Amino acid sequence: MEENTFEKVKEVIVDVLKIDGDDITMDTRFIEDLKADSMDQFFLIDGFCEKFDITISDETARSIRTVGDAVKVVDELTKK
Repeated sequence: MEENTFEKVKEVIVDVLKIDGDDITMDTRFIEDLKADSMDQFFLIDGFCEKFDITISDETARSIRTVGDAVKVVDELTKK
């Protein structure tokens, strides 16, 4: 995992959810910990796609449950 990827993913989360990012870790869960609803999740995926210039499929998006999951997906898609 690139440390830089984590920081950029965190920027998107802070921007989309309008929260303080100090407590966000790789283990932070979007629904349980950050209280993200389905619209928030849509905007997060959209934000990741825009920030990293990637396309995340619906199937892959459904597998993203934690910040670490998002970082892993972004890393995999940006290396292609």
